[in-house]
Formats: sequence, C-alpha cells, structure tokens
Amino acid sequence: MTLSPRPLLGDAELARTSVVANNTMNRGRGLSGVNSYARELGFDPLARLGGLDRPRWLDLCSGEGLALRAAAAVLPAGAVLTGVDLVGPLLPRPRPTGVELVTASLATWSPPPGRRYDLVTCVHGLHYLGDKLALLARAVTWPAPGGLFVAHLDPDSFRLPDGRSAARPVLRALRDAGYTYHGRRHLLRHEDPADRPAVLPFAHLGADPQAGPNWTGQPGVATYVQPL
Repeated sequence: MTLSPRPLLGDAELARTSVVANNTMNRGRGLSGVNSYARELGFDPLARLGGLDRPRWLDLCSGEGLALRAAAAVLPAGAVLTGVDLVGPLLPRPRPTGVELVTASLATWSPPPGRRYDLVTCVHGLHYLGDKLALLARAVTWPAPGGLFVAHLDPDSFRLPDGRSAARPVLRALRDAGYTYHGRRHLLRHEDPADRPAVLPFAHLGADPQAGPNWTGQPGVATYVQPL
C-alpha cells in the first residue's frame, strides 16, 4: 500500500496528463547561450561531436529540436541527429538534412537495431517519465564506443511503497550498473556502450504526476518502486 494521496498511473495514462504531455518541454532551448543545452549540461555538445566524421546525437525529450537543428548547420555532412519527443515539434519549420524528429513515447521507443550514438542527452526530460528505470536500463546500450549518455535526474522523485524516498537504493543500483551521478548539477552519466540492458532491481508500481515541483521549481512525476 502506498502513501500517495492519488491513484498511481501507468505509462499510457501518464502520457495523457497535462504535466507530461506539455507544450513547453525544451521548446525554446537552443544549442548555446543562456537557455541552452551547453549551459544545462555543463559542456558544449558540438565540442564532443565536432571532431567525428559521421557524428550521431540522440536527444530524448527534444521538444522543437532547436539544438539539433543548430548542430546540423555546423556538423559534417552525414551526421545523424535524432530527436524523440512525446508531443513532437509544434511549429512548422524546414528540417535540415540529417535531422530526424520522432514523435513517440520513451516508454516504448528504442533506436533502430544496430544504431549507436556518440552522444545521448535527456535535458530535464526524466522528470516527466513514469518508469524512469526501465528507460535507464535500456539506455546503457545506446552509446557507441567512446560515447556518452547524460541526463538530468532528480533522485528524490523515486518513492518506496510507503511513500519514503527511494533515492539512496536507486542511486546505489545505478552506480552498480556503471552510471555516475553528479549531485551538484543533478546529472546522470554513462560512458561507452553495454552489451545488454542494465539490471536495476526494482519493480515499477506506478507514477504520480501531481507530486509537485522538483528542484527546478517545475512540476515533476514521482516514480514509485518496490526493491526486488
């Protein structure tokens, strides 16, 4: 029995809520500048991709895909820049060569078989997922050799069945799976690919989209888990 004051939702129900299917996620965030990926991630994505002949960047919860569009103008021909977003772009814009914008739920989406990325980002997107750990288990297989997965994560968004924080056991399991967590920037990282999805020993019980704001001050989704 949980202490959530509201019924917990599965991924399909969660995707229909206004907190998750919002029209603001990464809509105006560009590649560099004040409201940018470089600022939020603490590094310039182009600096990581610019020296590669055929760079591949996967951006999860990409919104309008402004950062990918800007990168396409600078990176070499042959770059593959993939954005995945539950709502997808809302404004009609020409799509640069190499940019693919996919409208899909991250609860079920995975890259095409055999495709690996030099950079995988999720800028403030995990806040809106229900089964965050299922995505993180799969995501360790998405970077290419030498590649990087990096995402913002609020450990306090994980709750045990009795409502207490599951931050400590979840972070312990993520570190055991090869992730590192930088608390000051709230960034989770995984470098180089894994051969198979990570084993994260928790059962997903459901999510509460009305849990209130996280450290960003914006509404987030609380994820309830049962340690196995």
